Amino acid sequence: MELLDSARSKLKFLMYFMPLLQENGKSKMTDCLQLCHFLPHSKVKKEKKISFFAYLASFSFVFVLIDSQILLLIVELLKMKTSQGWRLGMKEMQILSAPRQRAQLKKPTWIIVLVSLVSLFLICAYAYPPQGSGACYVFSLNGCKGLSDWLPPAPTRDLTDEELASHIVTNEILNTPPVVPENPKIAFMFLTPGALPFEKLWDRFFQGHEGKFSVYVHASKDKPVHFSRYFLNREIRSDKVVWGKISMVDAERRLLAYALKETDNQHFVLLSDSCIPLRDFDYVYNYLMYTNISFVDCFEDPGPHGSGRYSEHMLPEVEKKDFRKGAQWFTMKRQHALAVMADSLYYKKFKDYCRPNMEGNRNCYSDEHYVPTFFHMLDPNGISNWSVTHVDWSEGKWHPKSYVHKDITFDLMKNITFIAENVHVTSDARKQVQIRPCLWNGNQRPCYLFARKFLPETLDSLLQLYANYTSI
Repeated sequence: MELLDSARSKLKFLMYFMPLLQENGKSKMTDCLQLCHFLPHSKVKKEKKISFFAYLASFSFVFVLIDSQILLLIVELLKMKTSQGWRLGMKEMQILSAPRQRAQLKKPTWIIVLVSLVSLFLICAYAYPPQGSGACYVFSLNGCKGLSDWLPPAPTRDLTDEELASHIVTNEILNTPPVVPENPKIAFMFLTPGALPFEKLWDRFFQGHEGKFSVYVHASKDKPVHFSRYFLNREIRSDKVVWGKISMVDAERRLLAYALKETDNQHFVLLSDSCIPLRDFDYVYNYLMYTNISFVDCFEDPGPHGSGRYSEHMLPEVEKKDFRKGAQWFTMKRQHALAVMADSLYYKKFKDYCRPNMEGNRNCYSDEHYVPTFFHMLDPNGISNWSVTHVDWSEGKWHPKSYVHKDITFDLMKNITFIAENVHVTSDARKQVQIRPCLWNGNQRPCYLFARKFLPETLDSLLQLYANYTSI
């Protein structure tokens, strides 16, 4: 009887909140409660009888409309149905007395019908999950918070003062909606020791699109002689760059700083002197400007040329599990470029503890690790994890394949432009090959807009093929 009284009190409490339910759900719940004799006896028509299965189904329907707590109540009622307490309580309810001649359901039939009803209930609950309840996570794959959102946050260490300041500044930059100018541009930033052997090819690429791009040249050794009007007087103040050292990152940041001074520049492309365009300007412009991510190469390499380069001196700010690797040739949206320029904490870690000839005869190259690690830690969902600049590592050497004159054919260029998956290979003994589709706004697209490493002798062949391979 105590169980029955408890059930009655819960249902009365539920009925108090019935006006909050939809009218359809309310009427079905009321019918169910009346027929189960939990409402006053006078409200029930004597000729209205219902089986246990019918009102259980009604309860299941109502559950979809309200909260998972009703499911617990149904379970409790089921227990009472089969308990002695329920049978004793039935003596007080004359209207539920079935005719003596009604055949009792056999046990196997009970099981079959009960399983059927439970299955129907689960299907309904999955199709129409009660939002904002624990059942939502159980029955729905969409529209529910993940389990981690319901659990208390995992304990984390306290941030250092420098980390706290860095995170505040970076989050402010990333969360501030960008101000889109009337004439958004792409900044093409060339990192070169001197001359630009493919300047004529780039001149053809830029022709007819004045006002949609800016050019910046960082020449670390010799001042180049330009052949294209688009490159005249576009050099910035340049310093010496040593391969593999932090001076390479310094040059990248210097290019970003000069390009950021022009507020119309909304996307920033880092290119080398051996880079060529694979697509026409309109294709490149739309590919970069009409997405909200930066194309930064980033992957986890557990081998000696990946995590093996990590130094524990980077702790506590940079942990080994966050150390990433990627090609230096990125494209960035303006917010990410600003975040790089605002960073000093992580830059200093890589300047001090990621360099050639470190302790233990290890080499670390900051241009391959700083930017990928920085964005993996601070905005992992804001980057593509692959570079839009193609390079061929199939020869398995320290440097990628260099294309010579005899390599340049229409088929070669066509094959590169049609690549729609990016490939990373780990440097450990397993040599694990990681292949992922290149997704642009959720749809698989060709991966590459540019390619390297082309020797100067390929220029004439590329000029002859340019109109054909860029229109594929």
